[in-house]
Amino acid sequence: MRTLTLIRHAKSSWQESALNDFDRPLNARGERDAPAAGTALRGEGVSFDLMVSSPALRALTTARLIAAAMGYAESDILQEADLYDANVRELLGVVHRLPDRATTVALVAHNPGLTDLGNFLSGEHIENLPTCALASISFELDTWQAVWRDSGRLTRYEYPRKYRV
Repeated sequence: MRTLTLIRHAKSSWQESALNDFDRPLNARGERDAPAAGTALRGEGVSFDLMVSSPALRALTTARLIAAAMGYAESDILQEADLYDANVRELLGVVHRLPDRATTVALVAHNPGLTDLGNFLSGEHIENLPTCALASISFELDTWQAVWRDSGRLTRYEYPRKYRV
């Protein structure tokens, strides 16, 4: 069994219009929601064998805040450039390259790719993953390379209003 948790980066700031998209930081709500997501996951007994994040500032900061709340070492977060501004094909390529020794993996990235990937893998129809949403998909597969359309089952779909304390 494998579980892939898709995490959309937390709410980002548009305050500095001169910043390019890649360098946008989290805003105050994002800085509050990301640790709350990690605390909620830890409270449910969730742990990740591997966290992989887009290197964009808002995604990486989200991953770091969630990791800290879960007790996952920040130094163990892998940055994957292919997660930034990725479509389903590109995201699926990242999933297919995941090490099989890691059976519970979190991908921290961006929309619309994450929403599309979740729907593609699970056969569900989530309209839109809000910022800092968590969508977990479980697979009865022995390898990440076998992950494909409708091969998984959506087992968690939460967003800040559901898990924030």
